[in-house]
Amino acid sequence: MAKNGGVRPIWPVLMAGGTGTRLWPASRELFPKQFMALTGDATMFEQTARRLAGPLFGPPVVLCNDEHRFIAAEQLRAAAMEPAAIILEPAGRNTAPAAAVAALYLVERDAEAVMLLAPADHLIADVGGLIKGIELALPAALGGSLVTFGIPPDRAETGYGYIERDQDVMVTEGVSAVASFTEKPDADTARQYLASGHHYWNSGIFLMGAASYLSELERLRPEILAAARSALENADADLDFLRLDRQAFEAAPNISIDYAVMEPTDKGAVLPLDIGWSDVGSWAALWEMGEKDGTGNVLHGDVEAFGVSDCYLRSDKGLLAVVGLDDIVVVVTDDTVLVAPKNASQEVKTLVERLKRGGRSEPLTHTTTYRPWGSFRNVDAGAGYQVKRITVKPGGRLSLQKHARRAEHWVVVVGTATVTRGEEVVELHANQSTYIPIGMAHRLENRTEEELHLIEVQSGDYLGEDDIERLEDIYGRS
Repeated sequence: MAKNGGVRPIWPVLMAGGTGTRLWPASRELFPKQFMALTGDATMFEQTARRLAGPLFGPPVVLCNDEHRFIAAEQLRAAAMEPAAIILEPAGRNTAPAAAVAALYLVERDAEAVMLLAPADHLIADVGGLIKGIELALPAALGGSLVTFGIPPDRAETGYGYIERDQDVMVTEGVSAVASFTEKPDADTARQYLASGHHYWNSGIFLMGAASYLSELERLRPEILAAARSALENADADLDFLRLDRQAFEAAPNISIDYAVMEPTDKGAVLPLDIGWSDVGSWAALWEMGEKDGTGNVLHGDVEAFGVSDCYLRSDKGLLAVVGLDDIVVVVTDDTVLVAPKNASQEVKTLVERLKRGGRSEPLTHTTTYRPWGSFRNVDAGAGYQVKRITVKPGGRLSLQKHARRAEHWVVVVGTATVTRGEEVVELHANQSTYIPIGMAHRLENRTEEELHLIEVQSGDYLGEDDIERLEDIYGRS
């Protein structure tokens, strides 16, 4: 396959498997930061896909968590992108195994494939500069080097890994050999690196031949390659997705490409790029890149601040009023309020882990849960009842299903619902309602070109989402 006058395309590999715990409570396990519009109108996943489109690139290969498959597919559609594949990871195993799966997938289709590994949750202000950097690094990648892009540091940051450029060994124009990798140094070391002029932040973006990566993996960490190969060989096609074999993929160690390959390899190379990069890894990072008011505050939503400076204040629900604080993050969501020092990203992660150990639902899901047909939002709940607002996209169709322990009442608010109740199919319009008894087979559809909104009241002795028997489903979940 060739593009652009015979030049082979670069294959973008969008790594979208992270959970973004340091940006909790906005980012949650079932809807993490890469799928959120935290830095503009488009989500970071959409921004990543769009910046890696054009004559230089082939269609993207996407790796994401199985739970996020429909979100990823919908956002690619919104970005007008047709992927080469959406590969589903059954468990988190970090970037080295994920990159191995992508490389194996690509060499089957293009033996000389060059892949660009790109995290789907990073911000890049200078997209043109990134494209020029990729073009400059391409000869090194074609020559067998594993090229990473280094970001010139502007502060002694201890939250990033660092790459040291070998000042004496040039691989190709602009590309130097890597002298060393250092993972998150202490403050004194970070200051030394900043002063040196030849240490760079590790962007996590890599350009390399797929076969070159596999060769180094075979030499350095053959168990990763074996697990990835088995997971791909035993993968199942599921609608538009490729589902990796769980047992095989879980056998891979949980390790980054930096530790597994880039640190021990002698083929590592680095190209410095000043492109306005951020990994958007904390509330402090969002404050850093945000538009600030006269006293250094970044404000999102309905916020009133008095006597406040250098704060990040965000409300997704109702008025947030803050008085007399400095260097603080306050984030309000439907169900949670976070108040923390601005630079407490590690402490936020630790808090989330503590909440998960306590069995709390807030680290996992928002009050709004996304499905391939639309979404539902929890409005109220009590003993024996639960109220939800359901939104069904045009053409959306829930599974034909029944419940063993709950009944449901539906009231249409906006749009037209086509409802299956046992053997009966009826249309309901705004202000009309229906009742689904326990055990009755039923389905909700939106056959119109407008969104459908309705209120669902559930009643019964158990209201968990696992009380569902799918009899038929167009999304392959039955």
